Amino acid sequence: MASEIESNNRDVQILRSYELRLLRCTLSPPSHTNSQPEPIGSLHLHLHLHHILVCLETGDYVGALSSDAGRIVFGSSFTFHSIESAEGFYSELIGRVESFMLNEPEDEYASACRIILVMCVAVAALFAFTQCNMTGPPEELSSCPLPLVNIESIQFVEWENWARNQLISAGSDLIGKFSKCQFLVLAKMLLMRMRDFLFEGSLSSTYGIRSISWWLARLLLIQQRILDERSSSLCDLLQVTLGETLHHFGTFKKVYCYWGTELHDGEASAIASVVHLEAGINEYIYGRVDPCRKHFESAEEAAGIQLSVTGVLGFRTVHQVDPKAQRVLITKTVPSNGAGTYPAVTTGIQTHDCTVDKNKNETNEPDETCDIYMTPKLLEKGSDFEINIQSIQNAGHAAAPLTEIQQAVILAHCLLIEKSSRQDELQRWDMAPYIEAIDSQQSSYFTLRSFCDILRIRWELTRSRTKWRALELMEKLVKGIQGPSPGVAERIPFICSVYLPVVPALQKEYGETLVGCGLIGEAITVFEGLELWDNLIYCNCLLGKKAAAVELIKTRLSELPNDPRLWCSLGDVTNNDDCYEKALEVSKNRSARAKRSLARSAYNRGDYEKSKLLWESAMALNSLYPDGWFALGAASLKARDVEKALDAFTRAVQLDPENGEAWNNIACLHMIKKRSKEAFIAFKEALKFKRDSWQLWENYSHVAMDVGNIGQVRFNS
Repeated sequence: MASEIESNNRDVQILRSYELRLLRCTLSPPSHTNSQPEPIGSLHLHLHLHHILVCLETGDYVGALSSDAGRIVFGSSFTFHSIESAEGFYSELIGRVESFMLNEPEDEYASACRIILVMCVAVAALFAFTQCNMTGPPEELSSCPLPLVNIESIQFVEWENWARNQLISAGSDLIGKFSKCQFLVLAKMLLMRMRDFLFEGSLSSTYGIRSISWWLARLLLIQQRILDERSSSLCDLLQVTLGETLHHFGTFKKVYCYWGTELHDGEASAIASVVHLEAGINEYIYGRVDPCRKHFESAEEAAGIQLSVTGVLGFRTVHQVDPKAQRVLITKTVPSNGAGTYPAVTTGIQTHDCTVDKNKNETNEPDETCDIYMTPKLLEKGSDFEINIQSIQNAGHAAAPLTEIQQAVILAHCLLIEKSSRQDELQRWDMAPYIEAIDSQQSSYFTLRSFCDILRIRWELTRSRTKWRALELMEKLVKGIQGPSPGVAERIPFICSVYLPVVPALQKEYGETLVGCGLIGEAITVFEGLELWDNLIYCNCLLGKKAAAVELIKTRLSELPNDPRLWCSLGDVTNNDDCYEKALEVSKNRSARAKRSLARSAYNRGDYEKSKLLWESAMALNSLYPDGWFALGAASLKARDVEKALDAFTRAVQLDPENGEAWNNIACLHMIKKRSKEAFIAFKEALKFKRDSWQLWENYSHVAMDVGNIGQVRFNS
């Protein structure tokens, strides 16, 4: 009995070591000094697992998919019978994966090894898509994830369109032109099937492979990031998968209990922090500020860091004579969640002094187009403030080094500031200390540095004196992603833990920056390459060439007559409802954008009942569209459907609690229904955001009198 328990424990440890190796691909670059671990165990699957993990660790994702591991998962050869259509091919492929899992009855340990092998294949496909569309560098890959034998007769353009339709089936569209969409579709199919296999109870809890939910959540987050709208169906799936992930890995104790001695020093805290960062990013995407803040605070605690902002005298411009207070970030390192591996408490001001940072090509020095330092220069030695600086930071004003997970936590605070404060110039200045903290670091991972650069670019674009420098930084960033260095494996770490835009979104932002700087011609080239027809129309209208935009869209429609985006764009520029009807036809009634456009058109011509029905249909496809519920409420109100209007405005404030107009409409509808108590509460919320409306104050006083709140009446009179 004791030997059997020992054998089971050893088997579990082997399986979880594979899970940990896979997870480490997203936590740190591969080490070039240490040799790869040797295969563990006698089972022949261990050799395949070791080989595919080595491919993933070194960035050879195509090699992982075409390896012997892929052959035993998908069949002895890559010859498939159902290649007439992509749907038939992938159905056959998933059938082969299920056969691989079920046809050879073995013990539970062997079945668990098979699940991890399939999971590694799925992650390889996910990383390949990520390389092509998020991190770079670009690489010539086949459109199909597998090296098919009978490849000559396949129309891969049609297969890519099929894959694209699989990704936008939730009613949203892609944010731009993406490549290798089949890789993401394959990864999603495999992970979903393996998760179902585990939840069907095919394995005992002893071999429960808990990280499968985490990888599926990461894939769904990436799918959401490539869409141009928030998807309600993906939101529901993410709530489930991230909930499972937090349950399994949300604390230091849970991570350590799962992997134990396999973990490196401080790795358990880093993993727990990463889980909360990714959960916080999910809440950020869907606009839920309080849960977002809670997760980022948990990530900060797990990372063993405390952040605060203070003022330090210094200089921000070349010609500045008198020192002024500069906001800088103070970091305090503390032990996290019982992990005794952190050093003693240290404190450091995260600023950048160009006199000591000589290894970064003097990036803090102003250039010819700008006289503003990238990060503020603190007072030199000998000043009255020197003692205070020395008590917080080492001599020389060098920034205290931060771990990569701590840098990710600092960048996450910028997302929280963006979501929880007004969109004005002060918002970017609130982010500035956090941005400058990362700029002051001597080394950062590729994703962390790139995201920090994006935040700086957005900040500097709001200031006329730094606008051209921001444009130059944006050009360098776009070219850097296309460049060969660093390598593929060095770009993957933290790709899911920071909100780095996908490449089409980044290029779109670059095009919008060009427009803001008056470079319309260059922006048109960017938008045309991304097939962003709405932006292209806007640019041509700025140049007085609206007809050229129409002709371009018609030309593309002759090549892609079944693209609903093109029909919607043509409808926008021609104000022709027939184009939206055609978009619904080619999308098989799944284009939420076409339905919204038809609903607006019906409302504008006074057909409120039809507008209401169209808005209901559009919101059934995607219930997270920002202004959709308010528009449905307005149409219902015009159609005299009070209950539907009340329900729609209520959904609007659930999505956006700061929508004062929606709160006002809810209050007025309650007044109509003689519900003074509910109206009083709604007016109170509306006044938080519309305090300058005398009509609101008057109505508020009336309902306050009705509910007997004389104090409020007296206060408002």
